[in-house]
Amino acid sequence: MKARLDAIIQREQAAYLDQLLPQSDRLLAEMEAYAEKHRVPIADREVALFLEITARVSGARKALEIGMAIGYSVVHLARGMGEQGLVVTIEPSEEMIRAASGYLDRAGLLGRVQIERGEALDVMPNLNETFDLLFIDALKEEYKEYLDLGLQRLRAGGVVIVDNLLWGGKVAGGDSDSSTVALREFNRYFVNHPQLRAEVLPVGDGLGYAVKL
Repeated sequence: MKARLDAIIQREQAAYLDQLLPQSDRLLAEMEAYAEKHRVPIADREVALFLEITARVSGARKALEIGMAIGYSVVHLARGMGEQGLVVTIEPSEEMIRAASGYLDRAGLLGRVQIERGEALDVMPNLNETFDLLFIDALKEEYKEYLDLGLQRLRAGGVVIVDNLLWGGKVAGGDSDSSTVALREFNRYFVNHPQLRAEVLPVGDGLGYAVKL
């Protein structure tokens, strides 16, 4: 989530764009409230909607998500891919898995989601599927490794979406904490990757968007 409403663009513009977003349905609104109350990091609403739209327009049938949390982005991906779609999502926290499973069950989507328990860097080498879409939103210091492993399992023409690349605007400043430094390095790696046509968009907290060549 964005650190502040005006972290990326001017406050008036951010407020206007936020008002334009369609209202969340009851389940999504409940998930948003839960995340805010319990300080669980989930995708911004515009990022989640971007995921759903991309899944629909790309015709994706199998998506890999790194970092499930309570399943907010999973709901959008699964809805975007339709009844024939499958989201494979990785999450190390049993607490998050329990919460997400409850929400996914209520959404009628549990049968379209495969939850892999464990740390992503341990789980990903054991995945044998080929994916149409890769969504990364987990430990910032490990983004490069997630991308490298994910690209090995992404088909040519597949889409990569990476959240939090502007990091509340800190990547453009002088901050030197480990997450900010890692994201600065990742951004350069991402947009210049020889297997990708990529850019960083000022959506949410900064969204990496790419297609695998």
